[in-house]
Amino acid sequence: MSQFSKKYYFFLVLFLGMLSAFGPFVTDMYLPTLPSMAEVFHTTPSLVQMGLATSMLGLAVGQIFFGPLSDKYGRKAVLVTAMVLFSVSTVASIYSPDIEFFNFCRFLQGLGGSGGIVLSRSVATDCYSGRELAKMLAIIGAVNGIAPVTAPVIGGLVAGAIGWQGIFWVLFGIGAVILAMCIIFRESHKKELRYKGSVASLLKGFPEIFKLRYFVVYVLLYAFTCGVLFSYISSASFIIQNHFGFSELMFAVIFGVNALGIGIGSGLSLKFRRMPDAALFGACGIALSTLLQAAVYVFLPGFWPYEVLTFLMLVSIGFILTSATTMAMDEGRQMIGTASAIFGASGFLFGGIVSPLVGIGNIMTTTLILLGLCGFSALAFAYVSHRRAENA
Repeated sequence: MSQFSKKYYFFLVLFLGMLSAFGPFVTDMYLPTLPSMAEVFHTTPSLVQMGLATSMLGLAVGQIFFGPLSDKYGRKAVLVTAMVLFSVSTVASIYSPDIEFFNFCRFLQGLGGSGGIVLSRSVATDCYSGRELAKMLAIIGAVNGIAPVTAPVIGGLVAGAIGWQGIFWVLFGIGAVILAMCIIFRESHKKELRYKGSVASLLKGFPEIFKLRYFVVYVLLYAFTCGVLFSYISSASFIIQNHFGFSELMFAVIFGVNALGIGIGSGLSLKFRRMPDAALFGACGIALSTLLQAAVYVFLPGFWPYEVLTFLMLVSIGFILTSATTMAMDEGRQMIGTASAIFGASGFLFGGIVSPLVGIGNIMTTTLILLGLCGFSALAFAYVSHRRAENA
């Protein structure tokens, strides 16, 4: 384990937490304005939701590039480049003349934000391993829980005061703060450990890491869990506001309270002696909560049953986000930048697939179907990882 002063250790936790929070901030902050933005751009809810899909596609694709590049050029230089791209595209999105240009800017925004996400895992793995890595990732997960709590609340308040453009000025400010923090950040990937081959040959690392069978299992466990998470994220504003009749501000509060569940689950995952046990526990929780949500929708419709089961589902997701990340990063340690890229990209790729699907037909029915499909798939891969640990 790397040795740091207490002051730098706390800086590192905050810094990595902010980097990993880019996903929730990019996707969640403007969620309260989704229904109204359909009117602003004179378009359909499905095209507005496509902004979520394009940003998640950018978050996925960007990690494929920034992760391996950081193995060759170091974490700091790549991070600065990504943050500059994020800042420029954020400003461009503010002046979008139509929904198509806005969605393209959202893709570039996700592309830039992906650098922070992939490097938060790479830096943590540079500095820690095993249970210490799990502890750091759990702390980051708890810090990351603040992002979904504050993002929609701030978004709702800002949108109510100065419109949806104000949300993106806040995002620009966050990017500027992280750029400033890069001055303090110490490069964690030493020169002697960096990849010495050409940039083109970096691509060879992708087939190699897919040969690690259980790395692929952990990636799929994480990806299907993200499918559950983003099915909820992309449908929540329409369900809570349009179906249950709450205001933008109340949606932000409800969404924020729910997001605390992820942080709670992430912290509680450390109570398990082995990460595969935590993953299986969380997967069982997701499967059970989605089954009960379907039953409640049919037999006991109402906001509070929906809310309680959604919160329990998000707590269960927190168990898997920490455990799957720890297992995958330890398994792919020899090519950590590439491993982190594949791992992170898989989550946002699945998120990008499910986000526009929730808008097809009855949003409650479609969301429940997607939750079930992704939740039980995650359970299958959690069971495989648990069996490996049992037989080790």
